[in-house]
Amino acid sequence: VTEANAALFDAANGFAGCIPGIHHVLSEQGLLAGTRCLDPHEVMSPGQPEAIAHIRNAYPWMLDDAFVAAHLDEWLA
Repeated sequence: VTEANAALFDAANGFAGCIPGIHHVLSEQGLLAGTRCLDPHEVMSPGQPEAIAHIRNAYPWMLDDAFVAAHLDEWLA
């Protein structure tokens, strides 16, 4: 969980990519249309997308993608 939180919340970069990292995962799950933030300069840090992908591949049992997919239509109705 610590490694996942570090990647998602961008701890290595002072949490600079925290919001874009969360948007990235929510977008992959279909909960957001994209990863844009109000501040166009607020983007994921270098290496953060790869760190998130590593976590998603290395620890698939931690993902809630199946739960989200099962309820997505209901939530977006």
